[in-house]
Amino acid sequence: MNTAVYYSPRFLEHDPGADHPETPNRLRVVIDELSRSGLLKPEKCTYVEPKPAKPEDLQLVHDTDYIKLIEKTCAAGGGVLDLGDTVVGSRSCEAATFAVGALIDAVNAVVEKKAKNAFALVRPPGHHAGAYYPLGFCIFNNVAVAASYLLKRLGLNRVLILDVDVHHGNGTQEIFYNTDEVLYISLHQDPTSFPGTGFADEVGGGQGVGYTVNVPLPFKTDDATCLRAFDEVAVPIAVQYSPEFMLVSAGFDGHYSDPVGDLALSMKGYEEMFVKIVGLAAQLCEEKLVVSLEGGYNLNFLGKMVTSALSRLTHASYPIRDKRPVADSRVLRKAEQNISNVKRIQSMYWEL
Repeated sequence: MNTAVYYSPRFLEHDPGADHPETPNRLRVVIDELSRSGLLKPEKCTYVEPKPAKPEDLQLVHDTDYIKLIEKTCAAGGGVLDLGDTVVGSRSCEAATFAVGALIDAVNAVVEKKAKNAFALVRPPGHHAGAYYPLGFCIFNNVAVAASYLLKRLGLNRVLILDVDVHHGNGTQEIFYNTDEVLYISLHQDPTSFPGTGFADEVGGGQGVGYTVNVPLPFKTDDATCLRAFDEVAVPIAVQYSPEFMLVSAGFDGHYSDPVGDLALSMKGYEEMFVKIVGLAAQLCEEKLVVSLEGGYNLNFLGKMVTSALSRLTHASYPIRDKRPVADSRVLRKAEQNISNVKRIQSMYWEL
């Protein structure tokens, strides 16, 4: 079995307009770098053209009136959907429906053992979208629909969503806040200015208390500190949860060069994180892992970072070189406080 890479040229047809950071060129640089990398071999990884999500699959998460609103807005030529940063054109609804379809096809392929694991090279991204609203460039919540599909269509009981985008996945958290069937773990930058959710004391409600884990990190956090947070919080909680399937919201906007993010991670840092993610999937759920592209907006680095992550899924060699910023003492102290605070709060629910 190899790694399935879900991609469609339709993703390029979602056009938020000139000067928008979520440009079709994001996927073009990834496809170009993948072509040069040597990873695209039948025994390593292959492209798969996804099918569009069915209306009933979108409705696993999204309000019917909201889906109709997206369809009508795009049919009318497009427009601005929220406070100004989520913009759609005439083909955006189709692209978003195929993005969700890519995640559904990917989880089916992995569950049916037609693929070892999968990476969905999709746009628009998804983790900011709620059940009835768009936000932060996101229209439909690709990963949330995939998780709901695993639970409601494929009969699973425990799904782990690991979110490593630079911004908190407010939509994903909200959708699963009151259930223990999904463990949502997010490592992200200080969410005060955007999206305003993702603080350490947001731990879930009702049946879901303890199944939301937020690790907010101060601006300019470096590789070593972020990976330590991953090892000390995400790993032990994931091990105790023992998921049947892992979904990853993979944003690469934590890179030090990203125009939208404020962390200071390097390409090597992301590579090391994906080594840990692939290892966790092997340890906990027989390698059942699907990764979905979220953010990442520096076109000079995004292609290399995604290709590097894919190389970890395929266990292939892909050399990268990058500088590694080191956080200053003030950032390190604040990060230490934040990680300690998360562990204190989460130790009410997990052994840390």
